[in-house]
Amino acid sequence: MAKKPTARFVCQSCGAVYSKWAGKCEACGEWNTLVEEATEPTARKTGKLSSGRLQTVRLDGEAKPPPRITTSIAELDRVLGGGLVPASVVLVGGDPGIGKSTLMLQTTCALARSGHKVLYVSGEESVDQIRIRAQRLELAKDSKTLDSLDLAASINVGDIVGSLENDRSHTVVVIDSIQTMWLESVESSPGSVAQVRASAFELIRLAKTLGFALILIGHVTKEGSLAGPRVLEHMVDAVMYFEGDRGHQFRILRAAKNRFGATDEIGVFAMTDTGLTQVPNPSALFLAERRGNIAGSAVFAGLEGTRPVLLEVQALLSPKAGDGAPRRAVVGWDTSRLNMLLAVLDARCGLKLANMDVHLNVAGGLRVNEPAADMAVAAALISAATGQPTSSTAAYFGEVGLSGEIRQVSQADLRLKEVAKLGFGEAILPRRVSTASARVKPPTGLRLHEIGHLTDLVEMLTEDKKSSQ
Repeated sequence: MAKKPTARFVCQSCGAVYSKWAGKCEACGEWNTLVEEATEPTARKTGKLSSGRLQTVRLDGEAKPPPRITTSIAELDRVLGGGLVPASVVLVGGDPGIGKSTLMLQTTCALARSGHKVLYVSGEESVDQIRIRAQRLELAKDSKTLDSLDLAASINVGDIVGSLENDRSHTVVVIDSIQTMWLESVESSPGSVAQVRASAFELIRLAKTLGFALILIGHVTKEGSLAGPRVLEHMVDAVMYFEGDRGHQFRILRAAKNRFGATDEIGVFAMTDTGLTQVPNPSALFLAERRGNIAGSAVFAGLEGTRPVLLEVQALLSPKAGDGAPRRAVVGWDTSRLNMLLAVLDARCGLKLANMDVHLNVAGGLRVNEPAADMAVAAALISAATGQPTSSTAAYFGEVGLSGEIRQVSQADLRLKEVAKLGFGEAILPRRVSTASARVKPPTGLRLHEIGHLTDLVEMLTEDKKSSQ
């Protein structure tokens, strides 16, 4: 007698599997995301395993870097590590409406202009909708692009796989999006974890077999109704997130995983009426609207991968409203690190901010993750507390310890070159404790102020206030 199919409950947000239903997923913390999925029991195999042998090689054999397919979009190639690798799979995730489809349509058109045969498959939009977008972005002008770019609207993975097996001339294939794909052999609706995994597996297997580069677009939703890209991270070669605030024109493409390149690079784009445009010098744009002589503002000399970026850190202090705990509102930085920095300023520098509401903002929409921003945040907080504006020609970077000491950060020379390039006259950085030969050599015309403790920064801003009076 055949066994009945067993059932399991799978979280549609993170892919965790449970034997029974629960209101909350213990793995990711999302509510009402467990969906029942039927699984066919597999027969237990008996007998000996295959007698085949592995073909082993030495570790010191000849190894060549993988070939690259340049996309002609420098910001995208930077994040990819130099371009697409044949037979690789790239997952591009991001919130709905952030611009993923626009970026991929521009990428496919650029590849087609370079002579690569490209297939763009959309499961969300019709062919007419994509044509209207291409006309608005002025992408379908030359005949070379039209001849090399194939467009299709389908959600059937079987049809897509069959077409690619019959026509093996495509170099790059884009699937928009993986959450809409459907495989007949899986008894679940499109967007479920089972469908996403099975559909992605078939497409990835075909890409590895035929040798084309595969780009999968995935959505990230807070409701958990669609499977996010995290379900597929272990299956693909590279994971990139397209980030940004819809209230800002800037979009950041960040690599979270890359088997063929670095994982700390970013690409900066600006959303315009004609689509996404590259921002080769993001520092100038991030500081374009900065106003000098304003208390609570400091310029941070940051580093995103190998790219130095200058950002404005803004701080605003106001008396605590009501009887509750003071508010800590942070945009673009870590809230827990702000609380630590406030405690250090209170305990080590005597700056009493416990009864103040603190609002901190990294202007431009970029999120800063490196500890080197501690000094710039501290300068903005001290400036807001004392009412003394920081120097309009100064940039800050350095990590702050719990005792108030200023610690060294990586790539100081690269940061200083960007500071001098943007026309700043001085840089406040950690004091070097090594030999004189290892000291930082400032670019011509840039003055360095090396400090070892936060109290030195407080004294510096206090002296500036006295001198201005």
